Amino acid sequence: MELRIDRLTKQYGSKIAVDRLSATLTPGVYGLLGANGAGKTTLMRLICDIQSATTGTVYFDNQDIREAGEMYRNCLGYLPQNFGYYPEFTAYKFLLYMAALKGIPKMTAKTKTLELLKTVGLLEEKNKKIKTFSGGMKRRLGIAQAMLNDPQILILDEPTAGLDPKERVKFRNLISSFSQDKIVILSTHIVSDIEYIADWIFVMKDGKFVHQGTVEEITGEIDGYVWECDVDRRTADKMIAEYNVGNIKNRGEDVVLRIVSKEKPIAGAVQTEPTLEDLYLFYFDEEGEQDGRVVSI
Repeated sequence: MELRIDRLTKQYGSKIAVDRLSATLTPGVYGLLGANGAGKTTLMRLICDIQSATTGTVYFDNQDIREAGEMYRNCLGYLPQNFGYYPEFTAYKFLLYMAALKGIPKMTAKTKTLELLKTVGLLEEKNKKIKTFSGGMKRRLGIAQAMLNDPQILILDEPTAGLDPKERVKFRNLISSFSQDKIVILSTHIVSDIEYIADWIFVMKDGKFVHQGTVEEITGEIDGYVWECDVDRRTADKMIAEYNVGNIKNRGEDVVLRIVSKEKPIAGAVQTEPTLEDLYLFYFDEEGEQDGRVVSI
């Protein structure tokens, strides 16, 4: 199984949302990491054939997805960032309704619905109305609907947006459990969502892949650029204004700073192992714009 993106471009007037992207994906989990407005959602909608590309093509097993039509859509599971629910539906009836829209036979739909509700931890709530669900429960119901047709390609756009840390962990575990023998594309700007489950990371900026690789490979690019230092509060305030600070921890009267910098920020600073979050800070400043200190890749 192979999903191939070939020089894909999407332009809105003078704005290029996706800029000549190419990639080949085989079964595994792919993290699409970038600031808001990087083009992640547009790319996913192009892959789902919800939008048409300005130029370029998406191929599934060497067939143009536009020509494959319904056959390709039957292979897809999609959870958009803003997924529409019917608040008066129960979880069970909602999944049966979605299964009918996907053309799944009634008896198969009933069996699959109960199976998925159990998998996402909502079986006991199956007869409760969706309007009573928390944000995390709705997102779990969303991934259940995306899995109804046992898709070969699962596309999740900002699936943990608005969830608390506990719900995000549950969701990541669900994605991991679903990912075997599937192509899973997970778009997010929350680094921890993909750091531990993605086989391959695409870092996206202004519609382009500015970096890609395994977590180990791409974080290796900033090996030697991540520092920790223990300073007094006055010094900490100055360093926070001057350096790219990823973490601040109080330790008694002092402050421990985690800094991403090519140069040693202060005497006594100690190098530490980089994480994907450090890489994100290296590429983007706090407004989500690319850091001018980064060398083009």
